[in-house]
Amino acid sequence: MKILDRFYIGGEWVAPTSGGTMADVINPATEACIAQVAMGTAADADHAVKAAQRAFATWSQTSREDRIALLERIVEQYRLRMPEIAEAVRLEMGAPVTLCNAMQAPVGLVQLQATLDALRTFELEEMRGKTWLCREPVGVAVLITPWNGPLNQIAAKVAPALAAGCTVVLKPSEITPLDAVIFAEVMHAAGTPPGVFNMVFGDGRTVGAALSSHPGVDMVSITGSTRAGVEVAISAAPTVKRVAQELGGKSPLIVLDDADLPAAVRGAVGQCMMNSGQICVAPTRLLVPRDRYEEAVGIAAAAANALKVGDPADPATHLGPLSNRNQFERVQRMIGLGIEEGARVAAGGLGRPEGIGHGFFVRPTVFADVHNGMTVAREEIFGPVICMIPYDDEDDAIGIANDTEYGLAAYVASGDPARARRVAARLRAGSIRINFVALDLTAPFGGFKRSGNGREYGPEGIAEFLEWKSVCM
Repeated sequence: MKILDRFYIGGEWVAPTSGGTMADVINPATEACIAQVAMGTAADADHAVKAAQRAFATWSQTSREDRIALLERIVEQYRLRMPEIAEAVRLEMGAPVTLCNAMQAPVGLVQLQATLDALRTFELEEMRGKTWLCREPVGVAVLITPWNGPLNQIAAKVAPALAAGCTVVLKPSEITPLDAVIFAEVMHAAGTPPGVFNMVFGDGRTVGAALSSHPGVDMVSITGSTRAGVEVAISAAPTVKRVAQELGGKSPLIVLDDADLPAAVRGAVGQCMMNSGQICVAPTRLLVPRDRYEEAVGIAAAAANALKVGDPADPATHLGPLSNRNQFERVQRMIGLGIEEGARVAAGGLGRPEGIGHGFFVRPTVFADVHNGMTVAREEIFGPVICMIPYDDEDDAIGIANDTEYGLAAYVASGDPARARRVAARLRAGSIRINFVALDLTAPFGGFKRSGNGREYGPEGIAEFLEWKSVCM
């Protein structure tokens, strides 16, 4: 069992201050404790912030070339550690080995490289008439990242913050600390100057609150639940920090009447169930034409029943467990609530899959006869559960899709690209994918409404960590 009893602060692995505790890291497939991680205190948060403040004076004055050189070294070191990163994610959050090797580990590298490419041509200054406009780093940035796609979110925040000239304090999820430790080792091996990158573990109520309220912090970027985002914003408000939030989602997928229905429905189930449904942009509300609704329900049920749930180490496994006990219990409650509200279970349902007696495994579930007033259609479940909703015409579909507190992502399936774009233009979501095209990690990503504010990825991701200064000549 690994003991993770050090934080990375000021270029060194340091012991926590007194008063902290150790938390168990649980393999969700076996429910065995595989590591223990130190949980920080407000004093540890303060130590990390002060290290970042000291480093900001010099790092903020570095050239574009200096930052490019560092990112190039980080990319090189990350690439060397990818097999270890993939294995860490499999053990700590139960993602299938094929998904870890194909997505969970590589996406961090893609994010690093995308930021590096964007930095090479990013406009940091311009003359507007007689006024010199320049963009300068906002300051010390706190980065709070989740457990469901840990490397994607760590890299998508750390890389643009450093590219902008900020110094950072990373608070990764205490549920998935193994990959975060490797990432910190990557940063050290790349020669990141002391204090430019710092990392502290801890829970949101202690370390997260201490960091977001700290007067020495200039910005907080959080990916997490809407509840967590609200708490961070409240903590940050008294010191008027910039807060960037990538939060929850309840994304619709509209299958238009000219789409290939079987392909669209199967694609929706696959996208929704990936990573055991623990994806913020998962299309969890599947909207299909009413006159083909029962056909679509049958296709969705067959697709869900065909998914193999089991050991994440088995290359044949499609779905591993949920990442932790709290999430498992929440998803079971939500499935039970859907049944109580009158949703029809077309596939899956309560309990673990047949033949599995332990681990946080959930049956891939398809709910039919759902309407937008049901809790399962309104709240983010964050598990392998898809809700099927019939609609009458295009306007009805768009109305149902937009009838949500969230606005992170949306999907359209259609045989007519021009029509799909017209529908996409009417959807209130920050990221829209037509016919399951891959997400562009160089395009700005973020949400509307309670899905957050600000944008990540590409040039816009760098811009989030910059402040304008105008000098009138």
